Amino acid sequence: MFRPDQPHNALPLLPPEADIETKPVLRACVTARASLAELKAVGSLIPNQAVLINSIPLLEAQASSEIENIVTTADRLFRYAGEPGRADLDPATKEALRYRTALNDGFRALAQRPLSISTAVKVCSTIKNVEMEIRRTPGTALVNEANNEIVYTPPEGRERLLGLLANWERYIHDHIVTDPLIRMAVMHYQLEAIHPFTDGNGRTGRVLNLLYLVEQKLLDIPVLYLSRYIIRRKQDYYRLLLGVTAKADWASWILFMLAAVEETAGWTTAKIKAIRALLDRTAEKIRREEPRIYSRELAEIIFTQPYCRIANLVEAGIAQRQSASVYLKRLVAIGVLEERKAGRERLFVNPALITLLTESDRQG
Repeated sequence: MFRPDQPHNALPLLPPEADIETKPVLRACVTARASLAELKAVGSLIPNQAVLINSIPLLEAQASSEIENIVTTADRLFRYAGEPGRADLDPATKEALRYRTALNDGFRALAQRPLSISTAVKVCSTIKNVEMEIRRTPGTALVNEANNEIVYTPPEGRERLLGLLANWERYIHDHIVTDPLIRMAVMHYQLEAIHPFTDGNGRTGRVLNLLYLVEQKLLDIPVLYLSRYIIRRKQDYYRLLLGVTAKADWASWILFMLAAVEETAGWTTAKIKAIRALLDRTAEKIRREEPRIYSRELAEIIFTQPYCRIANLVEAGIAQRQSASVYLKRLVAIGVLEERKAGRERLFVNPALITLLTESDRQG
């Protein structure tokens, strides 16, 4: 019997004993995979992938952090994306930016090694900015924020946790008879149930979801805004996780995650199409109104860096410092950018892109 106030040392190993490939689940899998396939195809239409990698993962970082009550704004994340270590930056923005860093670092690491326990440790360590390790001490319990009641006590004992994690790792790679989207839902629950770290477990699991989709070749880059769905259904997210533990209700949980994939893949696809259209219109406006400074690279840099600095143009090899300043001011003059002062620093903001990325991202 599951008791929320007792360590769940009887957490079952994977694969689940229940039938997790019911007809409703398999039907949902088909539509979710179709949405992911469209997203993957649309993402390739933007040759400079940094335009996407520097934008949608920041929205994912904001939402995933907000699920854990670490609240910042998308605008602050875009503004400080190039300076995550600033001493005067508020803690919530720093932590959300570290989520983006963990996602990007994990994505690059996939070229050398598959997802593993060590990947989870590295992701969590980056998010928390300290060297994390598998829990050793007992006493961890999850409580309901509203009434402070214990809702779940994860397993205890480092050796037990290592054994559960080894089983988790084998499942995600070896159990290929199960569709990878179903495996993603199962692996996310299991990592949450194991709760291997003292903090950062939820965000670590959500980073691993995106990395797993890339590893399974369902995406080329980790630009699915999956936490958009979860933050708007936060109570359902935690209720359904607990439903697996208390009632072995795998179907409801898996259907929730498949719906999250389908909906957010559609949202992300539409957003990428809109980014591509805005980039093309902006490039054409620069070419038409400022032909002397026009280059496709100049148009792309202000989409790669929505808060652009003179140094960004210099580092990209577009212009030397003095010319870069002139270029950005000319873009201000024709209404493409807005110039803002932040202390001694001058920022050149792409307001149309910021609006596009942040509008209606809590609706639907």
